[in-house]
Amino acid sequence: MTATTGALILALSYLLGSVDFAVLVGRMHGVDIHQVGSGNPGTSNVMRTLGRGPAAMVFIGDTLKGVIAAAIGAFLSGQGPESPWTYAAGLMAVIGHCYPVFHRFRGGKGVATGGGVILFAEPIAGLILTVLWVAIAKVGKVASVASLVVAIGSVPILIWQGVTRWALFWFGVMLGLVIYRHRGNISRIMKRRENSVIS
Repeated sequence: MTATTGALILALSYLLGSVDFAVLVGRMHGVDIHQVGSGNPGTSNVMRTLGRGPAAMVFIGDTLKGVIAAAIGAFLSGQGPESPWTYAAGLMAVIGHCYPVFHRFRGGKGVATGGGVILFAEPIAGLILTVLWVAIAKVGKVASVASLVVAIGSVPILIWQGVTRWALFWFGVMLGLVIYRHRGNISRIMKRRENSVIS
């Protein structure tokens, strides 16, 4: 694979990740998602402010960004779904989601987009983690807790599925970014002031 192809994979994935569905869905409903609720352009804030239907649209859109970016990495590299390029492209999509060039670099936290990467690269792991997230969110009513538990739990599950070396490294960088983006949530969780999934 040429350097040009590699650069194209990374650039396309970042631009795809920069499409913020929370912002777009909010505009469809006459709302600036940055100005309501927590101000975070993500599924949970859309659910609290606009309801389940719009939140589902955001979740599906953000997840598909990860799936498509991972597919771009896998197929343009010619190395398949378990290639390091799959995860490198996924990382760029998550970076785009967190720091979108189309929305003044004010983005979300990358959970759904990162989940889409896993669903494409390791479908079994992706399904396990999705079920785990839903179960924790349903019981605890706090999306950020579910996201952080699933993020940490994703590492042993991916290793169990055979993800190693550079693929695991790029996923680790992606995971680190997702946790970093939750630093405010972590502080509120420790103070027991975190927002619920839905008010």
